[in-house]
Amino acid sequence: MLKTALKPRWILSLIFALVLASVFVLLSQWQFSQSEGEAPPPPTQTETVRPLTETFKPGDPLYKPDADQRVSIEGSFVAGTQLVIPGRLQDDREGAWVVNAFEVAGAPETAGTTPVIAVVRGWIADDAAAPPEPKAGPAAVVGRLLPTEAPIAGPMPQGQVASLSAAHLVNLWDRPAYSGFVTASDISHQGQSAAVPAGVERVLVGPQPQETPLNWLNIFYAIEWFVFAGFAFFLWWRLVADDYRRQHEDAEDEEVARQSSTSQSQNEVTK
Repeated sequence: MLKTALKPRWILSLIFALVLASVFVLLSQWQFSQSEGEAPPPPTQTETVRPLTETFKPGDPLYKPDADQRVSIEGSFVAGTQLVIPGRLQDDREGAWVVNAFEVAGAPETAGTTPVIAVVRGWIADDAAAPPEPKAGPAAVVGRLLPTEAPIAGPMPQGQVASLSAAHLVNLWDRPAYSGFVTASDISHQGQSAAVPAGVERVLVGPQPQETPLNWLNIFYAIEWFVFAGFAFFLWWRLVADDYRRQHEDAEDEEVARQSSTSQSQNEVTK
C-alpha cells in the first residue's frame, strides 16, 4: 500500500488534498469567528449620560456600540406630532406608548430644517386616553437611545401607529429624523423637571444583558467545512486504496494466467 501511495501522481494528489483541506479549515475558522456576535457595550459606558449630538448623527444607522446609551437632548417638542403606539407592555400590563417628535438643538440641519427624534414620553393603560401634548418652549430630555423598529403595514386609527419606525415617522412628520428613538426617564421645561401627566408612567429600559450572542447557523457551517477538510483526505486515501486493490487483483490474474499456462505446457509434454 505504501509503495502505491508513493507514486508521483498520488503524491501530487496528496499535496492537492492538503491545500484543499487547508482552505476548508480556514473557512471553518472564519465561520467560527462570525458565530460570536458583538457584545453589547458595558454598563459603565451606557449608563453615563452623554449629549445626543455627540453620540449619534441624524440619518446614520444605529449600530450596537451606540444603542442602549443614555443620552441628554436639548431643544423643544414639536406641536401636533403626538402619536400613540398600542400593544406595549409595562410590568406585564398591556397599554400604549405616547410618542412625540423632539426638535434637537445643535443637530446638523438637512435642507435648512432641524432634524427631530422620536421621544417616548411614557406609557398609558388606555390607548384612547392620551395625555395633552407637552408644553411649547425650550425643553430637555434624558433617556435611553434605542434603534428604530421595523414598520408594520396595516390600517390604524387616527393618531396611532403600529410600530415606532423612524422611516414611517419621517413621512408622517415631514421632517428629517434620527433613525432611532429615546425612552424618556426625565423631561424638563425651562430648567425645571416637568411633572408626569396623570395616567402616564415613564418607560424605564435597563441596559442590555452582557451575554455575547451566538449564531448557531455559523457554527453549523464551521463544522461542515471541517468535515469537508477530513473528506478531502478520505477521498485521497480511498483512491490510493482502489489503485492498490486493482494492482493486487491484476497481479493475482497474472499469477493465475501464468499457472494456467504452465499447467497446459506440462500437460502437452506429458502427452
